[in-house]
Amino acid sequence: MAHPKVLAFILAGGKGERLFPLTAFRSKPAVPFGGRYRIADFVLSNMVNSHIYSIYLLVQYKSQSLIEHVRQNWVLSSVIHDHFVAVVPPQMRMGPEWFQGTADAVFQNVNLIRQHSPELVVVFGADHIYKMDVRQMIDFHIRNNALVTVAARPVPIEQASSFGVILTDKEKRITGFEEKPLKPTPMPDDQNRSYVSMGNYIFNTDILIEALGKAQRQNQHDFGAHVIPDLVKNGSVYAYDFETNVIPGSMPYEEKGYWRDVGTIPAFFDAHMDMLGERPPFELYNNQWPIRPSGYDGPAAKIISGDINNSQIAEGTIIMRAKISNSVIRSEVTIEDDVIVENCIIMDGSVLKKGCRLRRVVVDKSNVIKEGEEIGFDAGKDRFHCHIDPSGIAILPKGGRH
Repeated sequence: MAHPKVLAFILAGGKGERLFPLTAFRSKPAVPFGGRYRIADFVLSNMVNSHIYSIYLLVQYKSQSLIEHVRQNWVLSSVIHDHFVAVVPPQMRMGPEWFQGTADAVFQNVNLIRQHSPELVVVFGADHIYKMDVRQMIDFHIRNNALVTVAARPVPIEQASSFGVILTDKEKRITGFEEKPLKPTPMPDDQNRSYVSMGNYIFNTDILIEALGKAQRQNQHDFGAHVIPDLVKNGSVYAYDFETNVIPGSMPYEEKGYWRDVGTIPAFFDAHMDMLGERPPFELYNNQWPIRPSGYDGPAAKIISGDINNSQIAEGTIIMRAKISNSVIRSEVTIEDDVIVENCIIMDGSVLKKGCRLRRVVVDKSNVIKEGEEIGFDAGKDRFHCHIDPSGIAILPKGGRH
């Protein structure tokens, strides 16, 4: 199928308050994830892998970390003028306010749409961990002569009350929405599941510009709450079933339609664990669909000795005589003799001194854990120098010394 000209807006301004203290100094999309990535790298990789190369990243809160990350790692081309990932802070063209919502963020940059004259505008969030071939969603949009297409994820009906539920007919045409309903409406062809919105949209350009102008006049600022429900009335808004999306190179053991909102500490932690193991539900080792990480110019990891099981170890890490299990160790971490790390996430540049023990701990960047320190065994003791999530996971904020 011939592909139209596409412009992408990635909404990357989220505060991520439920991820505190990991978001104390950075926005949610900028939070490090896995051995080599930041959360925003997943949606950016999906776009580039889908041959969508004109990308504006709309940022807002505590954006400097993400701006630097994109500047250093996401230069697509210095030759082809429409191959770019460009960071766009609030321009305040409409007044002194920052972005008031998802639709307002795009409306404030409608000049960029007119400048590029795309046939389609893709609007995706930057807060989620998943793989998606966006071209397959575009093909669905074109086949159905849709004005708008919303990415929809089937979930068990007992879980759907936590989401915005999409109502469709048998042709996937959207007929209505339910916001966190007590009794969710099931999918037409599956009474045990409901469609929920992923917050990812494809618009015909003229429809988007017209809808944004109307929403602005009515002082409405959100796609999910205002713009999309209003457009449903014309009968040409469709739901794209994310579970039908096929990623080249996927393994049969991977979870079909894997998608995680890592907006809480437990969800963030569990998504890391989903990447571990011989047959993980979310497999990163896929040369046909690479998640493009931050660049690293230092040496390879160096392991002197140790007992390491079911873990990821990033570049530049030095491991002495340590025991590590079910953990993700990011770059340039130093782990000294007799250290025990169990079910942990250790971020860049941290040092674990001799004899310390950590269990179910997230260590943010540039921490030094002192010799013999134990974290994750006594919550009452840990509260003096850690943030303790209600789930029991301990988090050491960025740059502390303990």
